[in-house]
Amino acid sequence: MSREIVLDIETQNIFADVNNDIRGLKVSVVCLYDYATDTFQSFREDELKNMWPLLEQADRIIGYNSIFFDIPVLNNYYAGDLLKLPQLDMLVEIKKNLGTRLKLNDVAKATLKIEKSGEGLQAVQWFKEGNWDDLIKYCMDDVKITRDVYEFGKKNKQLFYNDILTGQLRPFPVNFEMPAASTTPVNVNLSLPF
Repeated sequence: MSREIVLDIETQNIFADVNNDIRGLKVSVVCLYDYATDTFQSFREDELKNMWPLLEQADRIIGYNSIFFDIPVLNNYYAGDLLKLPQLDMLVEIKKNLGTRLKLNDVAKATLKIEKSGEGLQAVQWFKEGNWDDLIKYCMDDVKITRDVYEFGKKNKQLFYNDILTGQLRPFPVNFEMPAASTTPVNVNLSLPF
């Protein structure tokens, strides 16, 4: 069994607070699902060090808009570059196959007939209020939806969306398969110059 990790993050602030500079965004909570252990976990900002080994050992990190949001925000805390780890950003795959970006909620609603339990601005408010229960539940719900969309797409090789012009439910192809392992050896220098 491969060790894939599905993750989602929530932040303490929004782009307007940091002049649209992603380096100014701070994590409130990260929630993830680990296929290897069939468990959900959450990590607050001061617990991220406990999460790094899980990501480093993963065969692939799966998210929705993760390459352009979640992972860059996490890189504000990580000593290396998490973007170098194997990734599947479902939004990138959707845009590649459909030619446009879709919200996770729209894909989940059209494909699975479920909706997100809230929205990101509410999560920032919950953080400011110290309402960890609702914040973590919302983030965890997003992880569950992301995982379910991923599993549907992987199994059926397609997802659905509602066409804005016609209102019709339309399928589109996706490829969420794990890429074949590279046969090219990775050169890693494990010694430091003196």
